[in-house]
Amino acid sequence: MRVSIVGAGPSGLYLAILLRKAGHEVSIVERNAPDATFGWGVVFSEETLGALRDADYATYLEITDSFARWTSIDIRYRGEVLRSSGHTFSAIKRVHLLTILQARCRELGVALEFGTEVSASAPADLVVAADGANSTLRRSADFGTSSTPQGCKYVWFGTDLVLDAFTFVFRETEHGLFQVHAYPFDEHTSTWIVETTEATWRRAGLDRMSEEDSMAFCQSLFAQELGEHRLMSNRSVWLDFPLVRNESWHQGNLVLIGDAAHTAHFSIGSGTKLAMEDAIALANAFVRHPSDVESALVDYELERQPVVERFQQAAGDSAAYFGRVGSHLSLAPIQFAANLLTRSGRISHANLTQRDARFTRVLDAWFAADAAGTPLVPGAVAPPPMFTPLRVGDVTLRNRVVRAAPDLPAAARAGAGLVLTGFVAVSESGRTTPACPVLDESWAPVVKEVHDAGALAGVRLGHAGRRGATRASAGVDVPLADGWPLLSASPLPYTPFSAVPAELADGDMALVRDDFVAAARRAVDAGFDVLELDLADGYLLASFLSPLTNHRADVYGAEPLRFPLSVVDAVRAAWPGLLVARLTVTDWARRGTTVEQGIEHARAVASHGVDLVHVRAGHTTATSRPEYRRGYLTTLSDRVRHEAGVATLVGGYLTTPDEVNTVVAAGRADLCLFEPAPTPLEKAAS
Repeated sequence: MRVSIVGAGPSGLYLAILLRKAGHEVSIVERNAPDATFGWGVVFSEETLGALRDADYATYLEITDSFARWTSIDIRYRGEVLRSSGHTFSAIKRVHLLTILQARCRELGVALEFGTEVSASAPADLVVAADGANSTLRRSADFGTSSTPQGCKYVWFGTDLVLDAFTFVFRETEHGLFQVHAYPFDEHTSTWIVETTEATWRRAGLDRMSEEDSMAFCQSLFAQELGEHRLMSNRSVWLDFPLVRNESWHQGNLVLIGDAAHTAHFSIGSGTKLAMEDAIALANAFVRHPSDVESALVDYELERQPVVERFQQAAGDSAAYFGRVGSHLSLAPIQFAANLLTRSGRISHANLTQRDARFTRVLDAWFAADAAGTPLVPGAVAPPPMFTPLRVGDVTLRNRVVRAAPDLPAAARAGAGLVLTGFVAVSESGRTTPACPVLDESWAPVVKEVHDAGALAGVRLGHAGRRGATRASAGVDVPLADGWPLLSASPLPYTPFSAVPAELADGDMALVRDDFVAAARRAVDAGFDVLELDLADGYLLASFLSPLTNHRADVYGAEPLRFPLSVVDAVRAAWPGLLVARLTVTDWARRGTTVEQGIEHARAVASHGVDLVHVRAGHTTATSRPEYRRGYLTTLSDRVRHEAGVATLVGGYLTTPDEVNTVVAAGRADLCLFEPAPTPLEKAAS
């Protein structure tokens, strides 16, 4: 098979090596010189090294013999240096990596041509676009390409300061926050990436500076860390990171690999890793399908696309974290470090304990001491964070675990600190289904059983609004044939088959508000400790908050918080205990409530006496599409907690103690809705 590869970066060169070893005729065309490269060093994980060893042992030996290796991460924050160990890193100078791969190509007989503009017209059985994120060859066909800026502004320097750890530096200035990602890659040099938001970048005047002036600015900014050492430039200009995605990775015999197919933000250090793993996967696809190009390319896509999507998700979470890290500057140093280390979801509390037990011992001890309002005692040990009590106002929960279960006493006996009812209507007309409970005196014995088990009891009070009068066992929101009249912010049905609700008039608002107050008083009589006010999931109060459901032309349309806050105020006056707002932070729908608007809503309800926000997303309309995945609400909770300045409860498929420990230890939430999956082990153990 004749193979023409365009682009002599790591992915193109490594693919050429593997295909040539398999007996194919391979040529590479590259527009730049052999030693032209952007950046300084590249990082590899242990997993990737295993794949390189198995794919081509000769280059594996040369690459690993040239590595700088380290096991620690240093976080420089608020005058402290926090070190976490047990993280295995290996890095190599990018130019040296290219030299090794070029030499191996020549040794195997790959035709290398540098300084030549790319072309899609070269006759070949397989044409490979390995020419980077701005691929010219990719433009010759329709791959469904998107390329959008991701994360902050950044500039990639080198420095003659040889670090002994992957180093993060956070520096507050009059312009805003700057941060550094730095790591060694040989015995003389380290990579030094400076990053900041575009607003800070502009306030500092960096948009108007030359390359030399920009480097001098950064040299001065980080003089304390650099000391007598200097920054070095390699076309080091401020950039936006391009997030590249392609719906398809091949068209005919033309296939994309590496950055031409996808990019992953540099803050998780996986670009070169993914590119070389692409090469391995593509070469292996031709081992399985040696005479069928189409089958091999389909096989390659099916293997690599899911892997890359997971990395892009983690990289996107990491990039977004650094874009808003300024909101975390109130965190204590040890918790800030934990939040940073677990930002992408690839490291958890348990994983961090496995890597560095000393770090998590101190983290857990600090967390317990902080919750108790006492100083950290050197050498202290404490239970994992999920078992640390939480005090909010006059209410103390024995741990950070919340369960929402039909059998509240059983959930309490299972160890939860707080057990919550499902949706309980404030009135008959506010029910979701005919079987939906309305709060009355029958709850008192249940609450007593919960208290006897050592937990607190919470009731979720709401009015179904346009999601009312549905059938309990016929699927979600299937309307009753003979339901009751519905109310909502605007006369918009929840589904195409739902009844059209009446627009809530001023008189009806007063009645609904009175229903909430009366239900709150019944909750006091029943002995509940926590009242959760439902302003989420498309129910009545939530329908005022979203532009998708509030089309009013009156003051309640102009001020969507007006009626919900009036209910919050009335309930707060009647309810002496812990008040929680179950709040939709984003609709996850076009023209719906944005995260920024949701954070403003959280800030507003907190200013009206809400003690804690239960973070929700989606379900405002029947067509909304929440991004369901494990922990999918955690980042939203993190933002609400730090940007709105209110305690949070978060769920989102948190099914293991490790996930709960990770969330609360890092300060992403104060309480977690724990949803353990049923397992036959429980029956066997009993």
